[in-house]
Amino acid sequence: MPPQPQVANALQQEFSDWRLWAARLVVLSFAAASGLAIVGFTWLAEVALAAFFRLERAAWWAPLIWTPLLTAGIVWLTRRFAPGAAGSGIPQIIAVLEHESAAAQRPLFVSMKLSVAKLFLTAAGLLGGLALGREGPSVQIAAGIMRNARRWLPAQSQISENGLLMAGGAAGIAAAFNTPLGGVMFAIEELSRRPEQRRNGLLIGAIVLAGLMAVSVYGNNTYFGVIRVERFSFRMVAPALLVALLCGAAGGLFARALIAILSGRTTDRVSRLRGHAPIRFAACCGLLVALIGIVSQGASYGSGYAQTKAMIAGASESTHLAVLLRFVATWFTAASGVPGGLFAPSLSIGAGLGNSVATLMAYPNAPTLIALGMAAFLAAVTQAPLTAFIIVMEMVDGHELVLSLMACTLIASGLSRLISAPLYPALAELQLARLK
Repeated sequence: MPPQPQVANALQQEFSDWRLWAARLVVLSFAAASGLAIVGFTWLAEVALAAFFRLERAAWWAPLIWTPLLTAGIVWLTRRFAPGAAGSGIPQIIAVLEHESAAAQRPLFVSMKLSVAKLFLTAAGLLGGLALGREGPSVQIAAGIMRNARRWLPAQSQISENGLLMAGGAAGIAAAFNTPLGGVMFAIEELSRRPEQRRNGLLIGAIVLAGLMAVSVYGNNTYFGVIRVERFSFRMVAPALLVALLCGAAGGLFARALIAILSGRTTDRVSRLRGHAPIRFAACCGLLVALIGIVSQGASYGSGYAQTKAMIAGASESTHLAVLLRFVATWFTAASGVPGGLFAPSLSIGAGLGNSVATLMAYPNAPTLIALGMAAFLAAVTQAPLTAFIIVMEMVDGHELVLSLMACTLIASGLSRLISAPLYPALAELQLARLK
């Protein structure tokens, strides 16, 4: 039996070194600043998307000019001034945390400059109506802020820069989704491969604190509201399994196609255009996103949060064509090279697939399948099933769905692994190519 700790000795050790408490104060202060920065980023993104929809309502044809021009401009600015801000932002953090070659040149992947660039360039993408999310960029933004804490830590502090980056990245997810537990799981499942980082209570506390910053501003309310879930019955098994399999296959195909175009492994004309004329390719992608938006009557523009929320509330029904169009618009947006994430569009696509299954099988409780589809498609794209299930669980407040969500994410993620390599590690390898 291990000896019991002596309270007096424990307290003496805890308060004997001021540097320990100074380090804690610095880390928690920067965590709070990261959370507030993501809150501001969320506000700016919502304002930008609202401005685009005002333009689209005033002139339905305006996106045909505005979106390709803005997409080309964003890619030009990114490549010219902040190449490390391109894409999601999560691969950059994974590259730094897992590869010594990237760790030696961290400013190319994560810095305060890149955080500022990422914030405004992602918001500009939403101003153009592109089908992107702000959650992946939040990871890189918050990690860049947390990295600056290192210079303020006392000498000989035990907190590593990698630990700060891991905490900052996870804090970005926690604050962006208003889901502190989801941020912690994201740190464990996606960012942290080292046990000592997983066990660091201070860094876990920093992640939770950043999430609480969002809670303090937006309130402790779930984004998508409460889902009324029926009691489990065997008639739910077949629709839920179909949702998991459909989302797993679609998410795996999405990830495989995205890796192929971004890596330039294919030799078709599209890949050659992207490689030799990236600005023109971005403009073409922007034009296609605008055309898709017109065909879908605006349903494919932006992150898709509003449409998903309306679907869950029963105020809107997504057609099968609308789901396909959002899938394609999201892929073109990601392929264009603009800074932007995949989490929110993945949730929207998954919600549409769940709603389609509910319609085809005449399932009476469509919101249940919508929630399962959200978690399953996100798990299939990211191949991070636990993160996907916890994020959706916290966002919809459907606690009766816990086991169903977990099962669907595991099935979808497993099927996706048969189709595609893990998306973010593959994109992290592409980021490392910049060092050669």
